[in-house]
Amino acid sequence: MSAGDLESAVSMASVESITVEVIYALPQQQDLVQLQLPSGSSLQQAVEQSGLLAKYPEIDLTRNKLGIYGKLSKADTMLRDRDRVEIYRPLIADPKEVRKQRVAEGKAMKKGGGAAQTEAPVQVQA
Repeated sequence: MSAGDLESAVSMASVESITVEVIYALPQQQDLVQLQLPSGSSLQQAVEQSGLLAKYPEIDLTRNKLGIYGKLSKADTMLRDRDRVEIYRPLIADPKEVRKQRVAEGKAMKKGGGAAQTEAPVQVQA
């Protein structure tokens, strides 16, 4: 391999592109955008390039968390080929509080004994 061939191979490797998906899920639908980005692109760059920020103005990168394949990640995380970038919506209820409420309701039901009996039990004599 000549010096010129080596130089062109190195320059091609530095502009290599990666394919990533950016997804934003709503309660009734999901929006998935597939992108070709330069190698070394960050998670935030992928979100910005996807066009989802313009399409969904409620997305705020200071409030919405980001992740890669279900794992929370920082906006400056470098992406790899075939990564799936996920934009998470804020929670509408605190999961810990919801669980506490369910437990409290379950205890109240146990103490009350359930629905009142409306009919007398039938006794069978042998």
